[in-house]
Amino acid sequence: MLEGKFESASLMKRLVEAIKDSVKLCNFNCSQTKGITLQAIDDSRVLLISLKLDPGCFEGFRCDKNLVLGLDLESLSKVLKQGNNEDYLTLIAEDAPDNLLVVFEDPKKDRISEFSLKLMDIDSDVLSIEDMDHDCSITLPSSDFAKVARDMRTLSESLQILVTKDSVKFMASGPIGTGSVIIKAHTDLKDGKESIKIDLNKSVNVTFGAKYLNDIVKASTLAETVTIKLTNKIPALFEFKLQGGYLRYYLAPKFDEDEE
Repeated sequence: MLEGKFESASLMKRLVEAIKDSVKLCNFNCSQTKGITLQAIDDSRVLLISLKLDPGCFEGFRCDKNLVLGLDLESLSKVLKQGNNEDYLTLIAEDAPDNLLVVFEDPKKDRISEFSLKLMDIDSDVLSIEDMDHDCSITLPSSDFAKVARDMRTLSESLQILVTKDSVKFMASGPIGTGSVIIKAHTDLKDGKESIKIDLNKSVNVTFGAKYLNDIVKASTLAETVTIKLTNKIPALFEFKLQGGYLRYYLAPKFDEDEE
């Protein structure tokens, strides 16, 4: 039996909202030691998403045997919207489940709401993602990165990122004009999460589809900072750290800027 209880429903709500526009159907893999993990690739096979929720992410976690829960994220999102952000959220499934039970508990009103969501048999491959050395690593406030990605998409379907010794330059060029944003490494002594850190082994110049970046920044509500690891001509890593886990996006670069 699986029983995972979150201190508040808001975490699961934000996670699903951050993923569902990129992938529609995916398997949640559950185990006692690893908690809940997810790996899914979008239809274009450009964006890979990897989620890990360690048992420590939960107020209480039990998983008697390994389970795979195939879910339609749009349906899960609709169910999760039935609860308040502050409600306790518990996910329950039997050892050979046909349904996932979603339980909301309102601690103020002593109210319990239950929803049963049908599970699906989803055929998906689990890829082995190896840690690799990157040419550069950038850590910055996730809200800042989200603003850049959204602003630049008004100009172009592509966003170019140029990283040099102490700065990162975001550039976009389209039919209505061009734009750029330059951010520099700095340390904020009052609030470390406002700092910008750039670790550079080699200068990087890469271009990504603006649509995918705008899907990625939907996760900016999950973590105050985002770490971006870039290498020329290979997929980039965008990581949002959670308390006891992470949400990672691996995005392939565009090799032809005129390509949609």
